[in-house]
Amino acid sequence: MKIKEIELIHLDVPFTEHTNAHMKYWLPHWQIVQLCRIEMEDGTIGWGETIPNYTWSKVPDDIHEQIVGRLAADIMWDDGLGAGVQMALFDAVGKKLGVSAHRLLGNQVREWCPISWWAMDMPPKDWARQCEDAVEAGYTTAKLKARTWYDLHEAIRAIIDVVPEHFKLDLDFNGTLGNAASAVEFLSTLEQYEQVAMIETPIPQGDVSGNAQIRNRISRPVAMHYGSPPIMTTLQHDVTDGFVVCAGADSVMKQSAIADVANKPFWLQLVGTGITTTWAAHLGAVCNQAKWPAITCMNIWDKELLVNPIELRSGFYRVPNGHGLGIEIDEQVINSFRVDYTWVDTPRHVYRYSRANGEVTYYGCNKQELHNIYPKDAMPVCEKGSECVPVENDGSEYFDSLHKSLQEGHTIRRAES
Repeated sequence: MKIKEIELIHLDVPFTEHTNAHMKYWLPHWQIVQLCRIEMEDGTIGWGETIPNYTWSKVPDDIHEQIVGRLAADIMWDDGLGAGVQMALFDAVGKKLGVSAHRLLGNQVREWCPISWWAMDMPPKDWARQCEDAVEAGYTTAKLKARTWYDLHEAIRAIIDVVPEHFKLDLDFNGTLGNAASAVEFLSTLEQYEQVAMIETPIPQGDVSGNAQIRNRISRPVAMHYGSPPIMTTLQHDVTDGFVVCAGADSVMKQSAIADVANKPFWLQLVGTGITTTWAAHLGAVCNQAKWPAITCMNIWDKELLVNPIELRSGFYRVPNGHGLGIEIDEQVINSFRVDYTWVDTPRHVYRYSRANGEVTYYGCNKQELHNIYPKDAMPVCEKGSECVPVENDGSEYFDSLHKSLQEGHTIRRAES
């Protein structure tokens, strides 16, 4: 079955209203979704999806020259073709053969896959709102971007007040705890909360001895991204309880095989709308150790782009049994979101970090840079009463002056009532 044509369609898919109130300052470019529509010579259509400003593999600029006229089955395991192209190829081949995508990936080991809600760092009341929404949508876990510029104890208590006892929290620090000493000291204080289930990347993953020390001294499982440090180093020093796996089909299956031999569970982190979430279900169906809830961030977008939205049952979603991916794309919704651009800028803003003693620090960097600047400045770790919020441009002379003063890496520190 040869490929006749490929079409790449860019969409600007809005976030949910509450998510957008925070995401617009950090990752507004995640609104851009690139759909891939592949047509075979016999008329079979395959669909896939790429989040081009994030995903593990972007679609190459010369993708038309690379694949048109080729046999789909010859190239569908090529991770280098990009996330959306690979999904579309598995979708098309599955439809042609009359089998589900997971039948092409391997032997099915589960019919239902666990999935987690996802939210970026937010003040306590907003995390609580996110988790309330998660419970209503059928989730039983949430993976949250934990950051040291918030009072995380207050945030966790706010969540516990509004969710059932069985609702679990996985906290991803993205290395912002800095070092083993501060990480162990703080993480030990979280052990009082039964709802805190896992800790991801508390300190930079390249610190092998530091991560080993953390794992040996806290009572919660530690997760790390597969491949950093190199897998043999990771296993030899036993620095993690499990992995975050984020890759194409070929790499996922190879990593899954190693995780299975090492008896290390993992969660699939494949970010996208309902299309990518369905792809993650097919992969999770055949990976023995995909036992931790998958992270697809599907909940952040206002639409799943599917005619029949994914239904969750107590934190699980059923692996489709239809041919290919087993989904129907909502082309009416797609047409309403079509755009001719591939990037969304953040609103002009600064960050205001406040402490309970009245001291305030203003940062002019973006949130990604703050991940490095905040710990380098030896700022407090999750101090009681602390909070970091964006201050958006209100058109005033005051904001212009403040923004100008914070350029070139400068900060402003002062006492405010």
